[in-house]
Amino acid sequence: MTFKITTITLTPDAWPGALGVSLLGSGLKDGRWSLETIDLREFGYGKHNMVDDTCAGGGAGMVIKPDVAINAVKSVNIGNRPIIYLTPRGKPLNQKKVRELSKADGLVLFCGRFEGLDQRAIDILEMDEISVGDFVLMGGDIAAQAMCEAVLRLIDGMMGKAESHENESFENGLLEHPLYTRPREIEGHQIPEVLLSGNHAAIEKWKIQKSEEVTRERRPDLWEKYKQSD
Repeated sequence: MTFKITTITLTPDAWPGALGVSLLGSGLKDGRWSLETIDLREFGYGKHNMVDDTCAGGGAGMVIKPDVAINAVKSVNIGNRPIIYLTPRGKPLNQKKVRELSKADGLVLFCGRFEGLDQRAIDILEMDEISVGDFVLMGGDIAAQAMCEAVLRLIDGMMGKAESHENESFENGLLEHPLYTRPREIEGHQIPEVLLSGNHAAIEKWKIQKSEEVTRERRPDLWEKYKQSD
């Protein structure tokens, strides 16, 4: 079954962006996934297709009108697909959530702009609010594309061998170990001898040790969760 992505955005020219190249681009051409892009401006009001208004209670910036958002989403054949609103207020995206999303028939993505979206639209449409990080962007398109890439690469047949992603960062609660390839030496830096030994047990032990070290140093939050899961 084709994994169908529908994006509702004020910048449709931003799509498919990076999703249209390399393996994901080939998957789009081959029909492993499909993309429907809807211009939110088409659901706006008046001569200028207005989609936003001033913030109730005061404050800087404009807010996307709830009726505009609702009408745009209801124009979509949603089916068995979650409706996702990309926002810094959302729950953090992680690999567990990515795997969950990859099991659906696709995604319906609402890419915000301005100060954000009227809360009533979020509530009425039962949107799943997701954040890709503790920072603020100009709009939701880049965040949505990052999430799409994370999800699409898990779709069957998209990446070739399944083991391509089994040992990556976050899959087992740890960050990935350091990676090496030829040449054997560069500017005095060598590939660790154990990786050239052919001793698979020793290599696997090294990988786990290095994953634990880098996780402990760089992501103490993940390290604590990992230790508690032992």
